[in-house]
Amino acid sequence: MLPESDLAAVVDELRRLRTRVPQLTGALAAGVDGLVVAHDTPGIDADGLAALTAASLGVAVRLADATGNGGFRELLVRGERGYVATYAAGRTAVLTLLAQDRVNVGRLHLEGRRAGARVGELLDAAEAEARRRPPERPARPVPARTRATRIPRATATETPTATER
Repeated sequence: MLPESDLAAVVDELRRLRTRVPQLTGALAAGVDGLVVAHDTPGIDADGLAALTAASLGVAVRLADATGNGGFRELLVRGERGYVATYAAGRTAVLTLLAQDRVNVGRLHLEGRRAGARVGELLDAAEAEARRRPPERPARPVPARTRATRIPRATATETPTATER
């Protein structure tokens, strides 16, 4: 889990990106596993977008590998009313941007690549810090002390002897 300070830095980067590129309608940082890290996507289901991003990322990675073009860097989808651009963001995350159809695609790529690198730095540093810290061990619950049911001892007069049996 990402510490609050690192999460705030990622969200801040997404908001600054949307300020630099006014035609952006949303920005999402997600793990390659399809889980949302941070988002600024008004009116869009961030969890659904993250899952779709992971699915398209899987295809893009395989396509880049099959064609011998190296590791994944970015993916651009153009629809009738806008763009969806996904950029590598460190080792375990991606940045997905939603833009209007009138966006300057060169500017989108320039800012998306920069923001992807910045988000990747933040997430990779947080991951490295988490690995350096010893894992927090949850306190082991102390079992409740219970008493075993006592069976009354037989007295010498009640205990049969070997010859009485």
